[in-house]
Amino acid sequence: MMPIRDVVIFPYMMTPFVVGRESSVRALEEALSGDKKIFLATQHDASVDEPRPDEIFHVGTIANIVQSLKLPDGNIKVLVEGVERAKIVSVSEEEGFFRAVVKTFHYKVEAGPQLDALMSRVTGLFEQYVKLSQNLNYETMIAAIRVDDPGKLADTVGANLQLTIEEKQELLEIFDPVDRLTRVADMLDIEIEKLNMDRTIQGRVKRQMEKAQKEYYLNEKIKAIQKELGRGEKSEIDELKKKIETAGMSKDALEKATAELKRLENMPPMSAESTVSRNYLDWMLAVPWKKRTKEIRDLAYAQQVLESDHHGLEKIKERILEFLAVRQLVKEPKGSILCFVGPPGVGKTSLGMSVAKATGRKFVRLSLGGVRDEAEIRGHRRTYIGALPGQILQMMKKAGTRNPVFMLDEVDKMSTDFRGDPSAALLEVLDPEQNYMFMDHYLDVEYDLSQVFFIATANVLHTVPPALQDRMEVIRLSGYTELEKMEIAKRFLVPKQVKQTGVKAADLEFTDEGLQEIIQYYTREAGVRNLEREVGNICRKVARQMVAAKSQKKPTAKTVMKMSKVAEFLGPQKFRNMAMEKNNQIGATIGLAWTEMGGQILTTEATIMEGRGKLTTTGKLGDVMQESAQAAMSYIRSRAHTLGLTRDFYRHLDIHLHVPEGAIPKDGPSAGITIATSITSALTGIPVRGEMAMTGEITLRGRVLGIGGLKEKLLAAHRHGIFEAVLPRDNEKDLPDIPEYIRKDMKLHFVESMDEVLKLALEKEIEPLPLAPAAQPVEMGPRPAEENLTH
Repeated sequence: MMPIRDVVIFPYMMTPFVVGRESSVRALEEALSGDKKIFLATQHDASVDEPRPDEIFHVGTIANIVQSLKLPDGNIKVLVEGVERAKIVSVSEEEGFFRAVVKTFHYKVEAGPQLDALMSRVTGLFEQYVKLSQNLNYETMIAAIRVDDPGKLADTVGANLQLTIEEKQELLEIFDPVDRLTRVADMLDIEIEKLNMDRTIQGRVKRQMEKAQKEYYLNEKIKAIQKELGRGEKSEIDELKKKIETAGMSKDALEKATAELKRLENMPPMSAESTVSRNYLDWMLAVPWKKRTKEIRDLAYAQQVLESDHHGLEKIKERILEFLAVRQLVKEPKGSILCFVGPPGVGKTSLGMSVAKATGRKFVRLSLGGVRDEAEIRGHRRTYIGALPGQILQMMKKAGTRNPVFMLDEVDKMSTDFRGDPSAALLEVLDPEQNYMFMDHYLDVEYDLSQVFFIATANVLHTVPPALQDRMEVIRLSGYTELEKMEIAKRFLVPKQVKQTGVKAADLEFTDEGLQEIIQYYTREAGVRNLEREVGNICRKVARQMVAAKSQKKPTAKTVMKMSKVAEFLGPQKFRNMAMEKNNQIGATIGLAWTEMGGQILTTEATIMEGRGKLTTTGKLGDVMQESAQAAMSYIRSRAHTLGLTRDFYRHLDIHLHVPEGAIPKDGPSAGITIATSITSALTGIPVRGEMAMTGEITLRGRVLGIGGLKEKLLAAHRHGIFEAVLPRDNEKDLPDIPEYIRKDMKLHFVESMDEVLKLALEKEIEPLPLAPAAQPVEMGPRPAEENLTH
């Protein structure tokens, strides 16, 4: 047996095909060495190279191999003739090919007027099909169907119809000749109807083309007659000319549009070039050249809008009010370009909408996430089929004014490939010194973007090119504190979800304790998206209870969401309170990390084993973090005597450093003192205080350097119930940015050296080794001269 693909072999059918698969070649060679009979069955999926028996149709055709020719590439071209259909009984694999036991079926067909009528009908339909089809030779086909056997007639016709593989297989699986002939007649009816429809459509297209040519000829005659009569140009051209004159275009744009209009006037209306030219003029007229939105410059109103839409975010509100104040003093100031950077869910996008509302401007938003084509920003040149302007001008058309608030969302998610770098194209857009003459490839004229208020948003800045960062005023949005989340939930999230779920305020009330329970134990985020989801989840459950009570005609009581009720609606707590885990442990230190999702706490674990001084790091640590581990180890070796360790302690020990949540990549230098503390604790056997967190970069000399994201890290520590932290002295200047209640609740230690860190973090002070007398030097073993250091 040989599986075949993309073809169904019928009995009485001569078919050539090429055999290339190794198993098929072996089966063919086995058949050629015997009686030249082979069973051919079509496989279900043509893309499968080595099909299993259950991936092959069970009905196929026994065929004789008429000819075979080995090709230079190793394949075999074979010509087979179908003999009779058969059904697989069993299949076995022998020496790399299939061998099948098959069952054949023989039906006696009694002649009669009914069968003769059916055969005549099939013959007539097939003749009609051959006449309509352009792929079959009429004489050859008519000669082929002049047979008396109904089964042979059905197979011959079926093999020459333009059917799918599934339809042909269906025909092959009908063993009764009369049933098969009836099915062929039905298929012929359908195929003839399709061919008639194709012929009708072709005729209609031909008539339309003739009509278009006729219209073109008459239009040209009308143009010539109008020219002779001196009646001027067509009204459409006049209308376009009037629109161009009143659009308020720049001098260059006006010249270009006027020249394009003259070209359009001299083109045949039905030509492809005229369509391209007309589209270009439509876009030139669609973008706003002089229309501006009247700006609201009332500072009191703007402050009221910002306060009503967002809680907190004082720095950003202050910057927006400064912008409006400058607009009152300067008539034509340059457009501002801000960049909001912060974790997801803190309100960056909605803040842009509030800015538009406060200033009375139109708001448009362009999402740059996943954009990797420079043409998305600048557009395609008109030489390309289907060319369009870039998204910048498309959004300006949507805004309809020259001075909208234009939000470039997710500017840190852009990428680059062979089509160009979109972030490089944005350099011109976001430069106040250049964007007054922005050049789009499609319009090919300068367009003024200087009146646009651009606001970019990003989760992180390290993926934004430095040149692009330099053109924007970066404003950081930190994560919300628990008090801020509580206020946001009461003022915005609860009313919004109550309204969306159809629950009335009289039917559901959230207490402060209930909201605090949700914030602390059901969400763990910098923003408020998950908090909104959980509030919505409760509202939906209350809505369901109300509908169920109403259908049963029961009175509905008001639901008060107290602390004890939260678990009933949201299930068990999703996050544990870290306060339960604040026990002192050897080699385990709590570190503070900063991600694009906000601040996080990470436990760093170290353990020692017998070995040869190898340091192993696990937990998917990045290069910088691994280098921090090496620096910490070098510091500990250089301070071995002070830390109560022998000079050669590392020769007999292996140290394994692990940061849990191993599937998440981690990197950065701020874990330096955390790693050094964990390793020191493991080597000295002194536990680390479990109620203390720390962050800071370490040097080889044990200095502690400053870090970034201090506010986010302290918010994370406070959120996890940790109220004491060790921080670099260099970060003391960042204290004013920390919320007052965080500074009040937390005990912050600012340090300059690793010695200070160990005194604070370890349960007891390390006792250094006693110095050996000068007359009795300590045996250190063979060491290189450069390592004979004394303390």
